[in-house]
Amino acid sequence: MATLSKRLIGLVGAITLVGALGACAAETTTETSSGATESTTGSEELTGKIAFLMPSLASTRFEEQDAPLFIAAVAELCPACEVIYQNADEDPAKQQAQADAALTQGVDVIVIASADTSAAASIVRNAQAQGVKVITYDRPIVTTPADFYISFDNFWIGENIGKSLIEKLEADGVTPDQGGILVVGGSPTDDAATLIFDGQKAAVEASAFEILADFRTPAWDPAQAQDWVAGQITQYNNRILGVIAANDGTGGGSIAALKAAGINPLPPVTGNDSEIAAVQRVISGDQYNTISKPISIVATAAAEAAVAFLRGETPTADATLFDTPSKLFVPAVVTQKNVKAVIFDTGIYTVAQVCTAEYADACAALDIK
Repeated sequence: MATLSKRLIGLVGAITLVGALGACAAETTTETSSGATESTTGSEELTGKIAFLMPSLASTRFEEQDAPLFIAAVAELCPACEVIYQNADEDPAKQQAQADAALTQGVDVIVIASADTSAAASIVRNAQAQGVKVITYDRPIVTTPADFYISFDNFWIGENIGKSLIEKLEADGVTPDQGGILVVGGSPTDDAATLIFDGQKAAVEASAFEILADFRTPAWDPAQAQDWVAGQITQYNNRILGVIAANDGTGGGSIAALKAAGINPLPPVTGNDSEIAAVQRVISGDQYNTISKPISIVATAAAEAAVAFLRGETPTADATLFDTPSKLFVPAVVTQKNVKAVIFDTGIYTVAQVCTAEYADACAALDIK
């Protein structure tokens, strides 16, 4: 528990971790980050099965961060519990099969970030019909209320990466008469991406700049984002003043298209998720910003909510979104100005992970060592 607690110091939100929930003394109560008040009535060890169904391999955070952090948190909260982890790789049919298999194995709770939020509605209905609690994670399911939703505020993410980029343009003396902005959204079948996309557009619409063109990237595929941006470069060339990309994958694809076209200097490009490659691009100056969503916060909150459901308790929400009790956390926009404080000083990544030989000089210039 000490290791996990250290990772949360200084991050967004106040998290109180729960220790030794599996077998505690009588008359002990603990308040968790999910808001539930947990009580123990003896030394009987809690058991249960939790399915953790993630949506994507293209967005590397789910494999690199969410899954291991969630599994570790459950292991500390409920040592005798079993986590069944699967990744659908943006294939809705595959995720449906994974959910069906988890139900066949007798899971008590499903935590799901949907590959396709419309298709995943049937997973929610099927699970709930069998008495299985469903926690939607990161990506909401709009059409069918789950039992709980845990995420960051996705509209805020889109709006604030956009605001950050526009503030950069204004600080650099770039004026609207020089061109406009491309908006590269996420998957059209992802309701979280829709919230981000609405925020991205709202940021530009509140400014004096115009949207040259916008795009929803199928399956969040960086290659498709790259192809689309390449087409826009053919049309607009140096009138592209910036690219508001919905995540680090689409941001990376956008940057690749700009570089391939010989655009120099690069206009500012946004991102979201603080993947290692994106943090490296921010440090080197290729990518202007990303969003730090300390995944340990949401992964731990999801683990605590799942364990609360296993105990027959209800996590406490701080909002209601799409008729689902929800807990939403506010992340941080990361640029070169605060990357050291947000990413390294808080222990999200180590210098060794990010400042490889290619990025050593850029890291040193930002006093990251």
